[in-house]
Amino acid sequence: MSNSRVSYDEALAAYRPLAERPLQEQHDDVDALLRAYHPDYRADTMTTLKVGPNSGEPCHRQLAEVLQADARIDDADLAGGAIVETDVLVIGGGGAGCAAALVAAVAGAKVILATKLRLGDSNTVMAEGGIQASIDKSDTPQMHYDDTLRAGHHLGEKRLVSQMVMDGPDVIRWLIQQGMQFDMDEFGDLLTRRAGGTSANRVCFYRDYTGLEMMRVLREAVQNSDAEVWEYSPVVELMINEAGHCAGAVISNLKDCRYVQIIAKSVIIATGGIGRMHLNGFPTSNHFGATGDGLVLAYRLGAKLRDLDSFQYHPTGLAHPHHLAGTLITEGVRSAGTWLLNGKGERFVDELKPRDVVAAAILKECAEGRGVQTSDGGQGVWLDTPGLELRNPGILKQRFPKLLHLGKKAGIDPHISPLLIYPTLHYQNGGVAISEHGETTVPGLYCVGEASGGIHGRNRIMGNALLEIISFGRRAGAHAAERRHGKGHKRTSIDHLSRLRRELTISDMPMEQKSPMLFPSCAKFDTDVDYEGLRRNRRK
Repeated sequence: MSNSRVSYDEALAAYRPLAERPLQEQHDDVDALLRAYHPDYRADTMTTLKVGPNSGEPCHRQLAEVLQADARIDDADLAGGAIVETDVLVIGGGGAGCAAALVAAVAGAKVILATKLRLGDSNTVMAEGGIQASIDKSDTPQMHYDDTLRAGHHLGEKRLVSQMVMDGPDVIRWLIQQGMQFDMDEFGDLLTRRAGGTSANRVCFYRDYTGLEMMRVLREAVQNSDAEVWEYSPVVELMINEAGHCAGAVISNLKDCRYVQIIAKSVIIATGGIGRMHLNGFPTSNHFGATGDGLVLAYRLGAKLRDLDSFQYHPTGLAHPHHLAGTLITEGVRSAGTWLLNGKGERFVDELKPRDVVAAAILKECAEGRGVQTSDGGQGVWLDTPGLELRNPGILKQRFPKLLHLGKKAGIDPHISPLLIYPTLHYQNGGVAISEHGETTVPGLYCVGEASGGIHGRNRIMGNALLEIISFGRRAGAHAAERRHGKGHKRTSIDHLSRLRRELTISDMPMEQKSPMLFPSCAKFDTDVDYEGLRRNRRK
């Protein structure tokens, strides 16, 4: 890597906001750019899975370690423990889990929603840009479908993409019915903006904290529903019945320091992403609990996964100051016309290219010495917010209050100074393979939201995540509720762990590591019960 990057102070002193700044002529072949600079293409971080339903397939090394780890519990841990029964168990308290729980409860099912932290602590809260739905007169679901497949390199599951885009307008109506606010024009029509890699203005939004507004509404709706919410209750293992179908889960009740078995006719995994695993050493935009638990639980039970070597590095994560590294800056800022500048003050990429292309272009600028170097070893390129404000006076205050709040935390005024940004680990493109109703390959087990795979291919466009969690969350909730009319389980157990341990032994895999992780390594909890309300227990 070149050492000729411009220092932060030198680059800031030389920076000037301009009304016009032409884009440099582009010569890069997109495929070559991705292969050379996108982290997904680093061969040294990949491995081949040795056990489980995806045995023989490529997987990121860090993810493979937890997928092929030993379980946290055995039968002895369940002896004498409490047993609770329900129709539907939802694992995860973000947008997808709340949507599933709400629909299932309205359908008449008895629902328990168990979440590792508090209800609403999720990546949904951090989604800033908006939600896609083809509601504009100049847009169609076909265009939305084509954009989604093209941005994902045509590797998305067509039937899932088709269903999602067709659900879009109704999802917006449903959210409004729940009480969600969206930005509107003077006539009361929803405002829309364009996402990178798309062909139309399609993103509906509320300022620059759409996900926070969505989660506010969904959280209140769940609390006012018949669904029972268990907070600080991560799942440590799924359960099977006599036929090998999913039959519930084992909860670690962190406040009472005990395990509880929840027997359910249907289980919906909605545990979110894996950003807190910090793949390839990248900072992350993800919340504290995003440790890939759902993938581990589903895989161990025999569910097929897909695209385990594909992750999204959002182009605009804050890079300076260091203590805020990885904090997301919405793509909506670039959609509004903000430019990306290297250390020489040059635009080097079309800011509204798909996210993987923009991220790779930033990494290239830094690798080839045109980035900005901070005194603490960080690096990045400029997000030219003063230039946006120069061309559109008042836009930052009107449209991006969260950005201004972030600038205040960082000690930077985005009206005056550009923000240093660098790609941040943002989204898990792959996940558990699902049907149109969110069903996995294991009967009785569903998966929705970021933990599921197949919708986005190898790259996601802004706004499709919030659409996906509501579209598939609602569908899975409705389908799971119908299963309450089926027969109950004759016997439930964690016998599948014997198969897991046998496979690990035969494959000569180490047995020291336990999974799911539950918490990132920085948490430093000794066990999953050495925890209470995000604080270490002070018991003597």
